[in-house]
Amino acid sequence: MRRPALATAGAATALAALALAACGSSNDSSMPGMDHGAKPSGSSSASVTPSVSGMPGMDHMADGSGLADAKDGYRLTSRDTTLPAGKQAAYRFGVTGPDGKPVTDFEVDQTKRMHFYAIRSDLTGFQHIHPTMAADGAWTADLAPLARGSWRMFASFTPNTGTGKGKDFVLSRTLTVPGTQTKTPLPAAAGSTEADGYTVTVKAELMAGVAQPLTVTITKGGKPVTDLQPYLDTYAHLTAFREGDTAFAHLHPETKVNGAHGGPELSFHAELPTSGNWRLFLQFRTGGKLHTAALTLRVG
Repeated sequence: MRRPALATAGAATALAALALAACGSSNDSSMPGMDHGAKPSGSSSASVTPSVSGMPGMDHMADGSGLADAKDGYRLTSRDTTLPAGKQAAYRFGVTGPDGKPVTDFEVDQTKRMHFYAIRSDLTGFQHIHPTMAADGAWTADLAPLARGSWRMFASFTPNTGTGKGKDFVLSRTLTVPGTQTKTPLPAAAGSTEADGYTVTVKAELMAGVAQPLTVTITKGGKPVTDLQPYLDTYAHLTAFREGDTAFAHLHPETKVNGAHGGPELSFHAELPTSGNWRLFLQFRTGGKLHTAALTLRVG
């Protein structure tokens, strides 16, 4: 997988009309204690009126880390600004191109045309979903229950036609889950974490803006894990979000898939743009089950 280009500052106010029709989606993440342990429902249906982007608070300006809803004429649109707490819910969205029309042709990247992420503002809630698209370009992501608070929805994609053909985009919008939010302090930086009985150890000394190697080792019961199954054309998927603003980064896997089983050591290309605390989410599959491990990494 190519490393996605991160979104930069968005364009000025513009109208983007897109009739969104709902489709089913699949949630590939289930992480205990991350506010999304329940499985999402199958599919839901509804229709919404055209989306109007360019309203105050719609994240048009950003620092180049996926925190804008528009780049190079491409725009992430959605009428959903709130979703209910504690319930499975569908987030409906679309992507419009420089001509203002819905984009319907996307390249397949790591077996999917769209990678969608939901991250809570305190980095305790995380979902990585592969939504489905209707013929008119309307996407629907069925989210597992969300905790109260502020969330940011990221869409990572590569147009297969138009001026953006072959370019990687990461665009995002925010939404609110109404109710009193209980903020959880970010866990301290650590070199290892536990998930479903597995121990995930990360070795890296990262400096902001510098490409450096990052190694992940997975063990269970003190023994190396060698039965990692391919997941999204790799043995593990790794994303990071920055404390404070939830800026996005994808860490490119360098370990090649060689057969049905891999591990225990995995290599990644890491280049985090700014210093501070970043929350890493590693997803890997064993025995047909997807596991998600999270830890805090300090970038100097």
